[in-house]
Amino acid sequence: MKPDTNTDVLAAERGTVVLRDVTLRDGLQLTGGLLSTERKVQVVRELLAAGVTAIEIGSMARPDLVPSMANTIELIEALTPEELDHCFVWVATPRNVARATAAGARHLQYCLSVTDAHNQANIGRTTEASMEALPEAVRLARAAGASIQLCLATSFTCPFEGTVDPERVLRLVLDPRAEGTSGVVICDTLGQASPGEVRALVARVRDSSRFAEIVFHGHDTWGMGVANALAAVSSGASMIDGALGGLGGCPFAPGASGNTATEDLLFALRPEWLREDNFGALVRLGEAVTEEVGEAGRSKAAQGARSRAAAFSWVIPGTE
Repeated sequence: MKPDTNTDVLAAERGTVVLRDVTLRDGLQLTGGLLSTERKVQVVRELLAAGVTAIEIGSMARPDLVPSMANTIELIEALTPEELDHCFVWVATPRNVARATAAGARHLQYCLSVTDAHNQANIGRTTEASMEALPEAVRLARAAGASIQLCLATSFTCPFEGTVDPERVLRLVLDPRAEGTSGVVICDTLGQASPGEVRALVARVRDSSRFAEIVFHGHDTWGMGVANALAAVSSGASMIDGALGGLGGCPFAPGASGNTATEDLLFALRPEWLREDNFGALVRLGEAVTEEVGEAGRSKAAQGARSRAAAFSWVIPGTE
């Protein structure tokens, strides 16, 4: 069933929008610091304890190209089956699917780029080659009892080709080789989209495709991260991605900067499970992780939570 066309930005308060935290994958890709498997396990458990129900925990990217993802298999194996029910792993080939599911992964994102230039830089093959391999990736995932999303990077702009025609996105969304995927992820990889563009493309995907689940993955490069996420929700997206402290970016996409901050998205959407205390816990976790990897925190909501406006209930108690 397609999402209700009357979905609005307050849908999260009714529990219909899921925030997926991508700190441990997209958030760590551009950082110089590394997190141990034990620390990543702790981050997953702290996110779950705070109320976050969907977490992207890593990718099967080559460790020599993305060192921060080198311990993804170890992380999958260290988590319980119950924890893995909430976790997603980035894959780009059928072999990635086989390795991830053999370790215990339950939810996958099969990622390819809408543009050939970025797909070559990111994955080392053409977009068509990635699509040709998708049915086998779906078969392997389903045989292992795992779900697999189709993730479309550079859905709006490409660092090498510029503006992307929405028709190119729709052709991939409607391609019969995507049959069996559980949803589609529309990515503003460079954070260059505007809310109007996001609203229009998500609406076209919603109206044109069979996907019951539409995910919006945004970056905050031009300061539009939260606005774009709200626009996606208003057009029917049922999941949005964010990273603690606004960490992240694609190492193969010049001009990409951090993801939209998890703290900012949650403060804007106010899902029914979010309270001042668990919001404070997420702010503290984001501060700790960004410090550990040597990055500055970019979350405006986290900065607000550390302000002196003590009469505002979302300010962390004891903040000076």
